[in-house]
Amino acid sequence: MQFTTVDASPQLVPSKRDPLVPIHSHTVEEREAKRPRTAEVLLEEQLPRSLIDAVELTKETIKAEEEEQLPQGITETEEEKQKHWFVGSIDQGTTSTRFLIFNGHGEPVASHQIEFENHYPHSGWHEHRPMELLESVETCIAKATEKFCADGHTVSEIRSIGITNQRETTVLWDKNTGEPLYNAVVWPDTRTAALVRDLKTRPGAEKLQEKCGLPLSTYPSSVKLLWVLQNVDSVRKAYDEGRLAFGTVDSWLIYQLNGGANKEGGPVYVTDSTNASRTMFMNLKTLDYDDDLLKFFDIDRNKLGLPKIVPSSHPTAFGTLARGPLKGTPIAGCLGDQSSALVGQCGFSPGQAKNTYGTGCFLLYNVGHEPVISKTGLLATVAYDFGRGRKPVYALEGSIAVAGSGVKFLQNNLGIIKAASEVDSVAQSVPDNGGVVFVTAFSGLFAPYWIDDAKGTLFGVTQHTKKGHIVRATLEATCHQTAAILDAMASDSGHALDILAVDGGLSNSDLCMQTQADLSGVPVDRPAMRETTALGAAIAAGLATGVWNELEELHEVNRKGRKVFKPQLDIKDRSRMRKRWERAVDMSRGWLKDIDDE
Repeated sequence: MQFTTVDASPQLVPSKRDPLVPIHSHTVEEREAKRPRTAEVLLEEQLPRSLIDAVELTKETIKAEEEEQLPQGITETEEEKQKHWFVGSIDQGTTSTRFLIFNGHGEPVASHQIEFENHYPHSGWHEHRPMELLESVETCIAKATEKFCADGHTVSEIRSIGITNQRETTVLWDKNTGEPLYNAVVWPDTRTAALVRDLKTRPGAEKLQEKCGLPLSTYPSSVKLLWVLQNVDSVRKAYDEGRLAFGTVDSWLIYQLNGGANKEGGPVYVTDSTNASRTMFMNLKTLDYDDDLLKFFDIDRNKLGLPKIVPSSHPTAFGTLARGPLKGTPIAGCLGDQSSALVGQCGFSPGQAKNTYGTGCFLLYNVGHEPVISKTGLLATVAYDFGRGRKPVYALEGSIAVAGSGVKFLQNNLGIIKAASEVDSVAQSVPDNGGVVFVTAFSGLFAPYWIDDAKGTLFGVTQHTKKGHIVRATLEATCHQTAAILDAMASDSGHALDILAVDGGLSNSDLCMQTQADLSGVPVDRPAMRETTALGAAIAAGLATGVWNELEELHEVNRKGRKVFKPQLDIKDRSRMRKRWERAVDMSRGWLKDIDDE
């Protein structure tokens, strides 16, 4: 198996056209004059007129049928141009940033990736430097565009770009200068645990999820913002003076890529509804900020800058790049990373679901045009909103804090493996987990449990335990939590999933995907091209700028070479393993909480 590294690139598709040869090198008259007298022409000169007329009638019929195959409203010339359009995609994640360029078939043709530093100033704290995020994006755009042009293309062929980003991560900056006022607080950061416990005792706490779809936890942006306001004097001062700008990573990048505070005509300060739905400030039904939600978190919207919420796909709302090799190119799409992966998997119909195995693990289940508020510990969120008269689409979501980061833990913290690529071989050095269960609650447990005070706990260790047992137990932890989420989704939606589409770095592990199928009892469908998160943002941008016109055009995108893992574990063994996992979860709950609170 192979995990994404700074050198990793998707399987690229070579250019189908020699860029040095123009598509139309002569006029119609010149081509006709130079055309040799073919056998067909010579034969026609000798045929009776009646037979020639019959041949011409047949030709006209064929031509008419060919013209009917063109999409309505697109001339042949426009269709030809469409084949040579490309879309860029910024994929800004937790550990790295990438920029990919896709062709009209949804295939990546150029890319560049940069890893950046994560900061952990205290136990449970997780931060990024906002300017490092911006610099990584601009570098990736420049490098990928250089590769694209080296292949014979020009920047004018890139129709637009989309952005997909890590969600909930909170950035705060000065509206007057555009300068960040504090490090970005990253989505799995747990410094807010005590604050969340206090918020849960406030009147109205139990009603929040009905409006915003999210339960109170350390996860959403709202509690991160509130903690910073309560603990960082310079940020509080900016808030009191009305110059504090708040945003998720998409807002920060769009603001800066358009020129920041100095942009002529004013800054572009927006977010899309998939990102806004992760703040706990947006009402799911109105897709706008809700005064009751803001009031609960002590936020005065007259003091705090909030980005305008716009659809995920729009030709002008996100502005244009202000500098770099793609200067002037429109930013036409924006999706939170997990919504983007659902779009990249073409999960456009109710009942379709995907799971992304990245740093964390995130499962989205399309529920259609009305939000479903979960009763089983899941989140309700916006799947995507493509505007142009289309209704927004909602999803149920199950979030797991530890997936690929569990493999990194084995490598960097315990030294059990030397590289992520070893995970399958080490796990397969033993036939099973040897009775070991690893609850990877490094940041508490997310869906469907939502146990903030759970701690990472290893059960079943004996003198016979080997490295392979612990590696297997780490992979199984992610698969057990996914299976629990699938059970919850079946309960909320009333329909068990038929097949699970997967992507993300950890989905490269055949062992992990087979384990997932075995523990959930659901077939797992893995595409050959797994850059689905970046593809989703490209689709959003392409829909806004004519690369694609309707969702129906996308159903065959990325369908080649998919592999399906079918369940092989019998029901009795599956039940026994699931029960052991649930017992371990219960025992990890509140570990040492009473003692630590003394």
